[in-house]
Amino acid sequence: MPDRPVRQQPQSRRARVIRTERLTPLMVRVVLGGDGLAGLEAGKFTDHYIKLLFPVPGVTHPEPFDIARIRAELPRDQWPRPRTYTVRSWDADARELAVDFVVHGDEGLAAPWAAACRPGDQVIARGPGGKWAPSPEADWHLFVGDESSIPAIEVGLAALPADARGLALIEVGEHTVALAAPEGVEVRWLVRGDEPYREDRLAAELGSLPWEGLGDVDVFAHGERGAMKALRAVFRDRGVPSERLSISGYWALGRKEDEFQAEKRTELGRI
Repeated sequence: MPDRPVRQQPQSRRARVIRTERLTPLMVRVVLGGDGLAGLEAGKFTDHYIKLLFPVPGVTHPEPFDIARIRAELPRDQWPRPRTYTVRSWDADARELAVDFVVHGDEGLAAPWAAACRPGDQVIARGPGGKWAPSPEADWHLFVGDESSIPAIEVGLAALPADARGLALIEVGEHTVALAAPEGVEVRWLVRGDEPYREDRLAAELGSLPWEGLGDVDVFAHGERGAMKALRAVFRDRGVPSERLSISGYWALGRKEDEFQAEKRTELGRI
């Protein structure tokens, strides 16, 4: 039996905050830089992501940072907590990596850090991962998501050819952002306002749209887990083939991040 190839582990890189920018009351962009990002490769795929590692409060890790050593020597509850974020942009010459965060109160690790970080603050980044980009052969492009997937949708829209046709359907609580898109691609916002979150809202909106005559449809759908499950049923009914569908949950209603990540390996977490 041939040897199974060894899975290459992503490199841990120490990055420092260069600057921050408030995009909306609920979104902040953090630009990371520093020599630790030398050699980073990102940009081939529009869903490139990195994992930022945040220490458990009260726990310090030996230097130089070595995730393998930490996992070997410390109990699991002292391991740094990973949080996954889309690479909004990567400038290899300037060594600047932009990451957009949804900030929603003081709970969690990443959002409070992003809201409060200042130039010079440091964070460990691992990656990038990712494997999707809009298909150049598709006749029509569909992007569906919520606040959490706006960065990935924005990068995907920027990668489309000028003559592309399609729709970006994005659900938000209140605040929208300006997204550039080809003339033939509509950006449509579903604003909840004071209405409670419903997992079927995106699916209901998409299900009401005419599908006939669109041709070869390429789909990128990422966001809340329950909403993505509802959307998968719509795509199944529309006959979207698996090779034309990128779909996953970025978060789950009523779940903390660590709970959500643990459930991804269970039947409940399957999209």
